[in-house]
Amino acid sequence: MQIEFVAAGAALGEKTVLALVVFEGGLLSGAAGRLDTQTGGALGRAIAGARFSGAKGQVLDVLGAGGDAARVLLVGAGKADGFDDVAAEHAAASAYGAVKASGLTTLRVALPSDDAGLAARAALGVRLGSYRFERYRTKEAADKKPSIVKIQVVTGDEAAARAAFAPLAALADAIAFSRDLVSEPPNVLYPEEFARRVKALETLGLEVEILGEAEMAKLGMGSLLGVGQGSVRDSQLAIMKWNGAADPKAQPIAFVGKGVCFDTGGISIKPADGMEDMKWDMGGAGAVAGLMHVLAGRKAKVNAIGILGLVENMPDGNAQRPGDVVTSMSGQTIEIINTDAEGRLVLADAIWYCQDRFKPKFMVDLATLTGAIIISLGNDYAGLFSNNDELSGNLLAASDVEGEPLWRMPLPAQYDKNIDSVIADVKNAAGRPGGSITAALFIQRFVNNVPWAHLDIASTAWKKPSTVPTIPDGATGYGVRLLNRMVQDKYEG
Repeated sequence: MQIEFVAAGAALGEKTVLALVVFEGGLLSGAAGRLDTQTGGALGRAIAGARFSGAKGQVLDVLGAGGDAARVLLVGAGKADGFDDVAAEHAAASAYGAVKASGLTTLRVALPSDDAGLAARAALGVRLGSYRFERYRTKEAADKKPSIVKIQVVTGDEAAARAAFAPLAALADAIAFSRDLVSEPPNVLYPEEFARRVKALETLGLEVEILGEAEMAKLGMGSLLGVGQGSVRDSQLAIMKWNGAADPKAQPIAFVGKGVCFDTGGISIKPADGMEDMKWDMGGAGAVAGLMHVLAGRKAKVNAIGILGLVENMPDGNAQRPGDVVTSMSGQTIEIINTDAEGRLVLADAIWYCQDRFKPKFMVDLATLTGAIIISLGNDYAGLFSNNDELSGNLLAASDVEGEPLWRMPLPAQYDKNIDSVIADVKNAAGRPGGSITAALFIQRFVNNVPWAHLDIASTAWKKPSTVPTIPDGATGYGVRLLNRMVQDKYEG
């Protein structure tokens, strides 16, 4: 996708769609208002004659009103006083979605103002909304293939818009990388292949270290290794480092991702219906990999660590059994009640390794951990669990700015006794009541006096159907932009 920033008077090509943003109530302002005046009120009349109110996501074709443009599209953006960065992204992405397979080649987006920052956000919106995972498509009808190959966003300061877009382009690249990982089929993306793909990010300036099963066994990672012992694929631990702070020895911040590349449930096998979706049970690791990608891509002024616990949970003669007891890297013993409660076992060792080796300021883990979080919060909010109010506040603030919803959930001490084991230090499952909470409490037992937050993203890592114009059906890349914003606003020197 070619992105350009152009002045309001730049010539329109014959294959160009002109998209104009309109506010609720059919309010025409900026470029839309000017074109309405030039055409003797044609836009206003078109709105009056259609069920178009300017609500978010609405689109209306207006014939014969665009002069040199092949087509004029009005795009609803909601209330004028709510037109922020995310609204600009959504409006531009909605315009793209309406005309992507139109047969035309260029989309020009004119926002209600000429602000360079909003123009950059509009360009980001189209980048995100135009994502397609098409590696395995061999046949597609011509009228279904996107024809728009160039995006022009109108701005009053083209140089400023290009400068504002540079870090956003790095963000778009990182989100696409994360979405690609989550979209891959599990016969292609298994732990070793995932590790190879993050190792390739060293070209961005990251340092990447990969530990295999022998190295993890020496470290005592019986919790993580137990999950993968039923698979013919070797488990991996990927350590990603970005040293961008002025002081290369400054205390890092850290992010840990659950990377179960496929989850059958193991011996506690899942039902067949929907099991194919478990290819995206590595969405947390995908998000952490995407975050490290963007931090390196935009040369963030921070030291950051990303830890990915990469396993495959399969049933096999050698698979972990319900009733087994494993010893984690922390020394705590874990009774396995349910082999499908495996993500927390991976995180137990990955988190302990992270805090023990790197002594970070804080840790945030991301995991498609529990179906219970979907029951609690539906399909739009991820669950936030934390032992630290400041870290929680920073995450929630970034969530609000970037439009990736979070909801803080409790960690009640009285529920912690539910994961006590009769024969070991802790058990890995405590039944259905409060399932996402007891899962978070399990992880917390492996956090050693470090500010920590756990994001349960089982509800947000994959959308089908999606209702957000910047997120096509499938992998979302949820968490990459949220965490990038938090780092940018709160932790860069």
